[in-house]
Amino acid sequence: VQLQASGGGLVQPGGSLRLSCVASGFTLDYGAIGWFHQAPGKQREGVLAISNRSGRTFYADSVKGRFTISKDNAKNTVYLQMNSLKPEDTAVYYCAASSYSGSLYYPEYHYWGQGTQVTVSS
Repeated sequence: VQLQASGGGLVQPGGSLRLSCVASGFTLDYGAIGWFHQAPGKQREGVLAISNRSGRTFYADSVKGRFTISKDNAKNTVYLQMNSLKPEDTAVYYCAASSYSGSLYYPEYHYWGQGTQVTVSS
């Protein structure tokens, strides 16, 4: 099982980025995929997650109305679309896979990608 996150970079406040998470070794038919972020000196926090079977999504309050999650089963890829980015969104973003039905509770996620840096700054 491997997860490969990409798409991070430097963006100005108010800008957008789309992160991709490509899964290999398993399909996006069961369990859930979540996006988490970790800023320097802070704990890892859940951002968004999607239940692979039901499509139900789970949002952190801080990203509601700005971030969306979607998946393409044919490409075995989950996307995190980030709009209206703020400096406080700056962090390393990780995608992770869970065998559970979906949540933002990171102990439920057993497989993690390597992370991609997102920096929001003018």
